[in-house]
Amino acid sequence: MALLPILRYPDPRLLKVARPVATVDDRIHRLIDDMLETMYEAQGIGLAATQVDVHERLIVMDVSAQRDAPLVLINPELVARSEDMDFGEEGCLSVPQIYDEVQRYTRVTVRALDRLGQPREIAAEGVMSVCIQHEMDHLIGKVFVEYLSPLKRNRVRSKMLKRSRDEARG
Repeated sequence: MALLPILRYPDPRLLKVARPVATVDDRIHRLIDDMLETMYEAQGIGLAATQVDVHERLIVMDVSAQRDAPLVLINPELVARSEDMDFGEEGCLSVPQIYDEVQRYTRVTVRALDRLGQPREIAAEGVMSVCIQHEMDHLIGKVFVEYLSPLKRNRVRSKMLKRSRDEARG
């Protein structure tokens, strides 16, 4: 397994739309393992392949308190969502140390392939529902800051660019 570099906003590669995974094979299994290791190391609860510059429809998550219940969603699609929505604070491994309120559906049902390529359907609410929606946004080239006002989004962009310059200088 290997740690993968996580793209940071406003990297234009985060805007790419992911294509479906054609075959669940050894390459995808290695990618899943590497993404899980990267997500756990970064203290995240979800990671989309887009965030590690692989533009295929793959998400890994673990919203368990013990961090021992990884979930793999290959080619996920939302098949149902609640009518009710709620605001909650979100963050993102591609936008480190930035948190803001985003409105999401309170419940969703997602259909996807699991790690073994078997179809499954998951009904989710709470943090899992938010995480699924957040990570699925990455697969269509959308970062959570796009839900913020233009003013807030520009502030985040400026902070992230400044942070990148500061890190490059050492």
